[in-house]
Amino acid sequence: MAYQTINPYTNKVEQTYPNASDADLEAALTAAHKRYLEFRNAQPETRSAALHQVATLMRDEQHELATTLTREMGKLIGEAEAEVALCADIADYFADHGPGMLADTPLTTAAGPAYYAKQAVGVLVMVEPWNFPYYQIMRVFAPNFIVGNTMILKHASNTPASAEAFADVLRRAGVPDGSFANLFIDYDQVGQAIADPRVAGVALTGSERGGAAVAKEAGANLKKSTLELGGNDAFIILPDADWDLVRQVAPQSRLMNAGQICSASKRFIVVGDRYDEFVEFMKQEFAKVQPGDPMDPATTLAPLSSARAKDKLQKQVDAAVAAGAHVEYGNTPIDSDGAFFQPTVLTGIDRDNPVFNQELFGPVASIYHVDTEEEAVALANDSSYGLGSVVFSQDADRADRVSRQLEAGMTFINRSWLTAPELPFGGVKNSGYGRELYELGLNAFVNEHLVLAR
Repeated sequence: MAYQTINPYTNKVEQTYPNASDADLEAALTAAHKRYLEFRNAQPETRSAALHQVATLMRDEQHELATTLTREMGKLIGEAEAEVALCADIADYFADHGPGMLADTPLTTAAGPAYYAKQAVGVLVMVEPWNFPYYQIMRVFAPNFIVGNTMILKHASNTPASAEAFADVLRRAGVPDGSFANLFIDYDQVGQAIADPRVAGVALTGSERGGAAVAKEAGANLKKSTLELGGNDAFIILPDADWDLVRQVAPQSRLMNAGQICSASKRFIVVGDRYDEFVEFMKQEFAKVQPGDPMDPATTLAPLSSARAKDKLQKQVDAAVAAGAHVEYGNTPIDSDGAFFQPTVLTGIDRDNPVFNQELFGPVASIYHVDTEEEAVALANDSSYGLGSVVFSQDADRADRVSRQLEAGMTFINRSWLTAPELPFGGVKNSGYGRELYELGLNAFVNEHLVLAR
């Protein structure tokens, strides 16, 4: 597995990184286990200052850190800066609130005085993707660092510079050695790490295939795992929706990060007689974006993360069209050396179409028409995924009723998807299991230790 920085805007290799050896992995496991043994007997407040310093450095160096993201995976510089700011917020949140979340919980029982303590469990393996190279790390690192777990990271092979930049911030912030190690390891070495008795669990964000492989390895070794595996999120527009708000939200809910967001809206479901109007609107909005250098603030369409990602998405769109989907807009090449994919609007996707139950990871919107609320819910749930969803209605009770019927880990009413430190993130069905962020994320890898006295 070659770890390389290939700039998606130029398609040129900028740097290659050497793979870690088995000896490197062993050294990291030894250091991580030693640090865990120290952490588990120390109060979480002792780690808050370092986490606050991580946040400070990220804010102070926001543009420099964002430039690494843009150069390596192609996202617009403004979006990259927003990702860095979000990471700082997550670090501060768990530094401030994590110790309180870890307080002992008293239990009411006739058996005697009782409580349970939340304690660290050991070394964790993190397997993280390229689409949000810092954020994906931070949402596992920050809560588990406060808990007292230590971590070994295997990042995506196309974002090694981002992984190194993150690790460098931690070092300079005073995060103790052994707390976190970024290793350029392959998947065989990931399996070795999961099997190691010093490792207590594994957190993965990635593909269904990768998640199944890691979950199998974790299960075989009786290790806990959390998985976030993507989505095919529905954006339901009910007949009483505020259409000014819909127009404000819908385009960017698909186009942000060049459409490479697991929780982005991908299937737009219009209930009632304004389907044609919505299709026309999305065509017009998708036609406005301007591809270009993602470092230029005037650019509004970033390249995809790699030529490989572009080729995969093109094959999916081609298959959709071959099976009867109609291209309302887009699906024409962009004259550039970069991995650009023209924003595309598809309609006419029936249940037999191969992309009906696939995640299109790029700026492609699929639009559906139904007549009733019940049909909208059924269509939204007719998916092997269950990550996020969006419901638009001016009737608060109706929006809530529809939201509760959706088979999803998250639903957003009258707004696009959102992530924040205080909001739990995760899904159901093939979108994975477990949660990250908020107290649910902090609890993902803790020993809920019962203590009962006589």
